[in-house]
Amino acid sequence: MKQMLAVALGGACGAMMRFWLAAAVQRFAGGAFPWGTLFVNVLGSFLLGFLFVWLIERSTVGELARLAITVGFLGAFTTFSTFSVETVRLMQEGAMAWALGNICLQVLLCVGVAWLGMQLARTL
Repeated sequence: MKQMLAVALGGACGAMMRFWLAAAVQRFAGGAFPWGTLFVNVLGSFLLGFLFVWLIERSTVGELARLAITVGFLGAFTTFSTFSVETVRLMQEGAMAWALGNICLQVLLCVGVAWLGMQLARTL
């Protein structure tokens, strides 16, 4: 029960942060391309990569805090489902180049920065 509460609390905070930050980035960038979703997914992937290594290998943070941060906060902060729907929307609107660009950017950047975050955590 404590684990579920930790994940729920972290998730609520992560979802609110994603809502606010993605909207702010989208307003700033403008246009039909989902810049806000790309930004939160890239940032969240880097943070999860870094914190996964840091919290598991280098920290004395307890299990509940780890769950709240990784599964809860960062799980809710990042969003594969929104990325998927936004990509389909771009396809339906005939913006195939933007849709393919979104797929490539999301996958390459998110995997790349997750790896970078893990490497950085191991070297600090």
